[in-house]
Amino acid sequence: MGAIGVAEWTGVPLREVLDRAGLKKTAVDLMLEGLDDLKVRRPMPLAKALEEDTLLVYAMNGQPLPPDHGFPVRMLMPGWIGIANIKWVGRIEVSEKPLFSSWNTETYVMIGPDYKPNPPSKGPVLSSQSIKSALELPWGGEIGSGRKLVRGRSWSPFGKIVKVEYSLNQGASWSTARLRDPNIAAAWARWDFDWEAKPGKHNIRVRATDEKGNVQPDKVSFNEQGYLYNAVVEHPIEVK
Repeated sequence: MGAIGVAEWTGVPLREVLDRAGLKKTAVDLMLEGLDDLKVRRPMPLAKALEEDTLLVYAMNGQPLPPDHGFPVRMLMPGWIGIANIKWVGRIEVSEKPLFSSWNTETYVMIGPDYKPNPPSKGPVLSSQSIKSALELPWGGEIGSGRKLVRGRSWSPFGKIVKVEYSLNQGASWSTARLRDPNIAAAWARWDFDWEAKPGKHNIRVRATDEKGNVQPDKVSFNEQGYLYNAVVEHPIEVK
């Protein structure tokens, strides 16, 4: 199902650094490389590198980056998949030709019957995340019966969350949850709803809609690594 974190970041736009380095108009791709043992590196289109919120960050929640979050400097690309956010940045390569690494040819590409190879990549290269939701309940956990306040979070790489719906009857009908502030684009939005929980086994479905009209789908195409899975799922919970 993946994972997400939300923090307050401090840094500078990558484009400001590139400008000071004398970026040429003929540049096409850019690749950052980490100082970790694997020297993780993943290319990005120059257009993405020049966007306003593509940042080189050095602080997290008002403090210097912790070592495991990329001290002293890491990449931050809100809304893009985690591997694009290179930690421990040690090198930046700019090229007039497309760049490739194992992280955009062998892994972090869509491989499956509905996806065509795009040599040298084995499939379409991942970029942005997908709109998702998560309940703040243990998967398959137990709760007591009675009136409950059920909480969760939804997020989208494309804009703010404008609606979250939930179903307690396998999708036969849907109700609207309450959205809570703050609701910041590319970060999670908190929401909740009241539930008269009766003893027994239940499944809760949740789906989100963002301001661009993107809605969580009922199904998604298979890919070998399960990347970007964001279909509506039945979250099992038992009420005692």
